[in-house]
Amino acid sequence: MRRLFIILGFITSISAVALSVTPLSKIAYIPAVAALVFGLIAFYFSRQKRYPKKSIQLIFLLTIISLTITTYKTIFNVVEVGNVEGLELKEKESEEKAIEELEDLNPEDIEFEFEESNESNIEELIH
Repeated sequence: MRRLFIILGFITSISAVALSVTPLSKIAYIPAVAALVFGLIAFYFSRQKRYPKKSIQLIFLLTIISLTITTYKTIFNVVEVGNVEGLELKEKESEEKAIEELEDLNPEDIEFEFEESNESNIEELIH
């Protein structure tokens, strides 16, 4: 049972470290908390039977590193917005162009073609 929780602790702590250095660092909290839980359970089992605790210490070390990196990135990363004015101008231009195209359309020039069978079917449905 102890080995299972140590393996799960290693897997989740390594995935937490890997996620903490990527742009998806906010997701790294989930495997970090899971690694802490698995490490605590493994520590409990190894304390009962007096097994060595070096691997469990490594799990906690990796988890603390990932939590530190993730917290640092959360606090000190500033999201910068790009050139918003250029986007607003493009949006306004496309809106004006769409309005011009709609004004150019003349609904009287549009002809609808119906087949005779469709006209008779429509008349049957109406009556």
